[in-house]
Amino acid sequence: MGLWAAVKAERLGVRTLLVDAGRLGQGASGGLLGALMPHMPDKWNGKKQFQFDALLSLEQEVAGIEAATGMPCGYRRCGRLIPLPKPHLRTIALRHSQDAETCWHQQDRRFHWHVVDHTPYEDWPDTSFAEAGLVHDTFAARVSPRGLIAALAAFLRPAKHVRIVEGLGAERIEPERSRVIFAGGESVAFGHCIVAAGHQSFPLLRHISPPLPRPLGQAVKGQAALLKADVDSALPVIFLNGLYVVAHEGGHVAVGSTSEDVFGNAASTDDLLDDLLDRARALVPALKEAPIVERWAGLRPKAIDRDPMVGPHPDHHKVIALTGGFKVSFGLAHKLAEAALRPVNGEEMQLPGSFSLENHLAATAR
Repeated sequence: MGLWAAVKAERLGVRTLLVDAGRLGQGASGGLLGALMPHMPDKWNGKKQFQFDALLSLEQEVAGIEAATGMPCGYRRCGRLIPLPKPHLRTIALRHSQDAETCWHQQDRRFHWHVVDHTPYEDWPDTSFAEAGLVHDTFAARVSPRGLIAALAAFLRPAKHVRIVEGLGAERIEPERSRVIFAGGESVAFGHCIVAAGHQSFPLLRHISPPLPRPLGQAVKGQAALLKADVDSALPVIFLNGLYVVAHEGGHVAVGSTSEDVFGNAASTDDLLDDLLDRARALVPALKEAPIVERWAGLRPKAIDRDPMVGPHPDHHKVIALTGGFKVSFGLAHKLAEAALRPVNGEEMQLPGSFSLENHLAATAR
């Protein structure tokens, strides 16, 4: 999110210092999966509309970054398959198909939520998992997380208005003095401070808030793996009971991901990933003998109310949150960054109310 905020600031001509505790994009954004999946099309609301608009516009945003840098981001609107193992799931999926006809088609008639009897792709997935058919969603997409992060960083390094400092972690914010204090005692003054430090954002924001009964959010560990397999990179994402299988360029397939609220070593992989790999190999026959290229683990920021946490602090308006997101960050980050920058220019944010920092602060007392 911080990288997109810096990109948007550069385009607006806002003088910006982008500070990262490590290397740009080294955190959860540097993972493997890159699935960009819309919410279910039922019970339409402002949050689902915001996500739809963001996922729709991301394709053009990525194309602009690719054109500016000459670096591929691995974006493809590949669609998604959801196997339906039980008859009652088909009934629900047919209802969602009608919802998509209403909610999606009013805005863009290219995209569908079809219920089909058989997968259009041989053994993708295995037919035994789709006894009641499958959902074929044509709106979903995927991106290379590391490809996009590298391209955003490349866009920023020669930027006119953005200066980058890596390897410097923020320890606290002193809003009364308009200063950020870094490890080692260094500090910098700010006009506005956008806090986009992943799960480390939560203690930084809590420190400047009145006493809160609970943390503003938590780190959730995720594990994923990258396999080498002879599959078409245009194949749709497969999603089943929390398991994602995502075909990428170069014969690579990403498998993920776990969601661990309790964990020991944040950077290690273990039997939970082994279980995901076993499930993926059963789901997709082409992966049965596929060698593992990489095993990955990282921490994602989950705000207390689960939704992204964006906007000015109610007591310190110059401090602006841009974090949370958990599993939806890649699809929304460019739009959330735009919203976070609006107060910098004296404008009101245009976001669902549940996204606001003020809402999350109130949620700690609920």
